[in-house]
Amino acid sequence: MSRPRQKQLAAPVYVEIALPIPLRRTFTYRLGAQMRDVAQLGSRLIVPFGKRKLTGFAVEFYDELPADSGLEDSAIKDAIELVDEEPLITQEILKLTQWTADYYMASWGEVLKASLPAGIDPSGENFIKPKRRKSVRLISTLEDDTRLTPQQTRAVETLRQYGGEMLFTALQEGADVGGATINSLTRRKIVEIKVVEVLRDPLVDASLPKPDDFILSGEQSTALESIGDALSAGGYKTFLLHGVTGSGKTEVYIRAMKTALAAGRSAMMLVPEIALTPIFARRLRSVFGSRLAILHSNLSHGERYDEWRRIHRGDASVVIGTRSAVFAPLENIGLIVVDEEHDSSYRQHEYPFYHARDVAIMRANSAGAVIVLGSATPAMETFYNARRGKYEYLVLPDRIGKRPMAVTEVVDMREVFKKAGKDVAFSPRMLETIEETHAKGEQSIILLNRRGFSQFVLCRSCGETLRCKNCDITLTYHKRESRLICHYCNYRVAVPDVCPFCKSEYLYFVGEGTEQIENILNKRFPNLRIARIDRDTMSRRRELEKILLAFSRHEIDMLVGTQMLAKGHDFPNVTLVGVVSVDLGLGLPDLRSAERTFQLLTQVSGRAGRGSLPGQVLIQTYYPEHYAIRHAREQDYSGFYEEEIRYRERLGYPPFFSLASILIHHKDNKRAEATGKALRSALDVANADRSIRITGPAPASLSRLKGEHRLQILMRSVNRRKLREVLDAAMSDAKQRSADMRSVNIEIDPMSML
Repeated sequence: MSRPRQKQLAAPVYVEIALPIPLRRTFTYRLGAQMRDVAQLGSRLIVPFGKRKLTGFAVEFYDELPADSGLEDSAIKDAIELVDEEPLITQEILKLTQWTADYYMASWGEVLKASLPAGIDPSGENFIKPKRRKSVRLISTLEDDTRLTPQQTRAVETLRQYGGEMLFTALQEGADVGGATINSLTRRKIVEIKVVEVLRDPLVDASLPKPDDFILSGEQSTALESIGDALSAGGYKTFLLHGVTGSGKTEVYIRAMKTALAAGRSAMMLVPEIALTPIFARRLRSVFGSRLAILHSNLSHGERYDEWRRIHRGDASVVIGTRSAVFAPLENIGLIVVDEEHDSSYRQHEYPFYHARDVAIMRANSAGAVIVLGSATPAMETFYNARRGKYEYLVLPDRIGKRPMAVTEVVDMREVFKKAGKDVAFSPRMLETIEETHAKGEQSIILLNRRGFSQFVLCRSCGETLRCKNCDITLTYHKRESRLICHYCNYRVAVPDVCPFCKSEYLYFVGEGTEQIENILNKRFPNLRIARIDRDTMSRRRELEKILLAFSRHEIDMLVGTQMLAKGHDFPNVTLVGVVSVDLGLGLPDLRSAERTFQLLTQVSGRAGRGSLPGQVLIQTYYPEHYAIRHAREQDYSGFYEEEIRYRERLGYPPFFSLASILIHHKDNKRAEATGKALRSALDVANADRSIRITGPAPASLSRLKGEHRLQILMRSVNRRKLREVLDAAMSDAKQRSADMRSVNIEIDPMSML
């Protein structure tokens, strides 16, 4: 892949284009004379590609074709159109996306496309339409003999109070006048009306909290001083801020960002989930005002595009956002914060694959910036790097004000089953504690990491389960829709009256989902105001924000939901967290299942007792002796790390080995197998010294998904560079072996083996 460079002084003749297609190469085109003086690196151009027209990105210019290109001038096609003379892609983002594409073996054009805000038409023909409104401006000095009606006087005085210019509708509301009054002032040439562009502000109607004036603890002050010293020194540095839940990491982040701004640099903060942004974004706006921009997928396309434009033109110097915000066109970055850095949401699980935390580290390195990775439960790799001295380790061991951690109790559901003689969703202990909590006017959170009403449907006569026709997975029953739904491909079917296999009527709904848990709780506690948070209830835009804000105002007594409830929320009146089941996560055939379970339990436990009231946590499980649950109960990260790191080293997993996962997928199983066999042969040739451990091809954990058969090859190596050399050589060789590379996905540093 060629390196981008600035244009030569002479107008270039050729341009290298990165196209948003799943091919890891760029394409050479000829620039028309009218484009040569205006096209820049990062500009988008429309070019012919086969029978199609595609929009790509200019990544390099040539005065003449490179000698080693193997291209003849006669074979070069002309670019059709220059889309934008002023590039949307900055030089920094161009280099960052190139690194991302190269590291994760992705298409540079696809990564460039992913770096732009959603809503920009990939054809390049249509941008999101700017929002325009009528504005009123005072243009007359108003001599004292000027006669005005009372309504006109109010309008003029209101305009003066607001600097002489207001939106038409704002003036109507502020002066309590009608449109006729303003139009009459226009006819008298006292004001003028014009149409102006108005940026869509996602927090325009938000009530903002008053900026807090916390006194930092000694540990917070020490951490902030270390970060501040690094900012003053300039240059790249990585910190791990390891603070227990409720220890005040957020206040350290905010003050560190203020320090960066005071030094004339900008700051970025990444959060893993949209769920973390509604309340926290309001807090940041109260601190940084209009300098703050927000980027996440729950904004409208217009809001996101306008926020991105404010960043691009330098009107915003602080950015908060989810995964893709790592590519925000923020100039002169001094500080990047990655909150909850362990969270798997930072991993892009669709092509192009990338991990926003690791991209953020590279961006900080290139920008000479400081990066702070914060978590109560750091990723194994992150803590390992801190132990080795690669990252500077900062610790906040106590909660603010020395408040105690919530007391955690594990309920052995095996004993509950023996006494009840059947599976039950809630133990008597859980129900009693819920009743006691709400009798005191306190709030609770109930976590279940499964959506829907029941996990699957089983026939008690023949033992068959109802499965998705496209995927190797059972269908989940959703009572409200009266449908069986696949959570992978969204296949939906009505609930049958009889078993489709044996025609028996004895269908059994196994396992509880969040919908059923909500239903049980509503019946058991009819006076409680209960809200459910999962992907099903959050499908409407801003619904999540609405519920979280209502919960913070104590208008809701209990939240029931999936893992998004575990992350970063600060509700001082929550004194009880109940975990209905974590056993499904422990049973997954995945190298990180124990780590994820420990993190989830520790994080959700941290939602209890964050205010002045003590908190308690109840964890229901059939595996109370599992080390992830034992250490989570004690909030013992070090104990969990020591057990897990020995397991990782023994089995050859990260951080001791680098991983690459090759997934072969095809509707035709024979073609998938043929490609898998060709790939394995190519890998074995490239790995002649057998320094790389290679397994597969074998059926993936989900051997069929969205109608495609799936095979997996796993590569492990202690030498990352060697792994890439073998992988690159094998991919080139596999094409010669008739492998269908369109059906091959490569994940570097995969987060999951599923």
